Amino acid sequence: MQVGDPFTEKLLIEACLELMATDCIIAIQDMGAAGLTSSSFEMAGKGGVGIELDLDLVPMRETGMTAYEMMLSESQERMLMILKPGREPEAEAIFRKWDLDFAIVGRTTDSGRMVVRRHAAVVADLPIDPLAKSAPVYERPWAETPSPQPFDPSTLPRRDDPIAALKRLLACPDLASKRWIWEQYDHMVMGDTVQRPGGDAAVIRVHGAAKGLALATDCTPRYCYADPVEGGKQAVAECWRNLTAVGALPLAITDNMNFGNPERPEIMGQFVGCIEGMREACRALDFPVVSGNVSLYNETNGVGIPPTPAIGGVGLIRDLDRTASLAIKTGGAKLLLVGDAAGAGWLGQSLYLREIEEREEGAPPPVDLEQERRTGDFVRGLIGGRVGACHDLSDGGLLVAVAEMALSGGIGAAMEMDDVQEPWHGWLFGEGQGRYVIAVAEDAVNAVAVQAGAAGVAVRLIGTTGGEMLTLAGGHAISLQSLRVAHERWLPNYAAGVGARSTTGGTG
Repeated sequence: MQVGDPFTEKLLIEACLELMATDCIIAIQDMGAAGLTSSSFEMAGKGGVGIELDLDLVPMRETGMTAYEMMLSESQERMLMILKPGREPEAEAIFRKWDLDFAIVGRTTDSGRMVVRRHAAVVADLPIDPLAKSAPVYERPWAETPSPQPFDPSTLPRRDDPIAALKRLLACPDLASKRWIWEQYDHMVMGDTVQRPGGDAAVIRVHGAAKGLALATDCTPRYCYADPVEGGKQAVAECWRNLTAVGALPLAITDNMNFGNPERPEIMGQFVGCIEGMREACRALDFPVVSGNVSLYNETNGVGIPPTPAIGGVGLIRDLDRTASLAIKTGGAKLLLVGDAAGAGWLGQSLYLREIEEREEGAPPPVDLEQERRTGDFVRGLIGGRVGACHDLSDGGLLVAVAEMALSGGIGAAMEMDDVQEPWHGWLFGEGQGRYVIAVAEDAVNAVAVQAGAAGVAVRLIGTTGGEMLTLAGGHAISLQSLRVAHERWLPNYAAGVGARSTTGGTG
């Protein structure tokens, strides 16, 4: 499989954008799966025309390729364009300027057929429509995934050190810092990166403008495996939530559907269930799917991967001065949990259950889409005004979210748990959906509470920022430095061949 070339991709994007600013282009499509075959047939089919291709004119990295190989090659960083007659020199000049290959490899016809030549001989001649428009539709048998019962947290043993659990969670592969990866790449290209990696969503300036784009990718495969419908719903909702957390208005998603062998009814059932959950969430959140792809038969020795409908979302930030990040920025601010009514204490399929109790069972947290939207719209309305920091709750629950905010800003926090009735592991590590933690000035707490009441959104005070420690009721505390070591060491150790996740407890 070819390794992508991000620099060439960037040049290709810039050249295409420059050409699009002219009126040279009639149609354009990137070359993905099946390379020239897919792109040419799809473009011809959509336009109701035929195409003649001369493969002798196609640039090749190596000689001796057969027509079969050339038509199916999936080399990256390529586009296929239909240009207005006579505008070819203008297009070529732009691509040469960006040091890119450019070749006229064929023409459109009114035959409705694809004719391919190699070494002056016709190697393919077939109609467009049967492939582009009349491909058979699979009606595969599928079996619905049985709905699991909610997990009963009262079955868990009593544990007396939430800080030890926090350290272990922050050092597990799901939550460990990925800084070791992203710091190896240039993530400040052209100086338009507004928020660096590590937050809820990437924030990029639209070059030369005051507005920006937010981008996020999300999926929780363990949720999708336990309950594909709720898992698909949650993948869309969490992406929507991550864009909201930086102040962006979510616009649209692309999906990347990764599953095992769909010829097995239980796998096809996972696929069907995830799509149903995604559809429901997209409609409720006004978050349409505009593109996507599917990767099936992902198995090793007959064992499929967990169902993984990865969701990539984009949102609009109209004013980059009105954004939020997860970093706690000042001491003395109040931490508020927004959306508490959405459900704390849900431990089914949680990281706490997997990492601390070594159990994977129960139903994943349900997603109340009506409340999800109401809470997210409320939080987005606060950002740029009273909110100094914002972070959504997902893997690891409340305490992990506050710890990530503290680590990002280098400022600690003291958590309040005086009126918590349920066991601390449910309150601190439950993964109930539709929730955010925000930091606001002390004198803004009452005003936020009033606004929340009017919007039908639950808000409660959970702590105060300050110092260099993360503290809980009952004398539990840990320094940010100790947390940072646990959070950042797993991935470099794994890359170096150690591979063992941290299980160190204690209160540091």
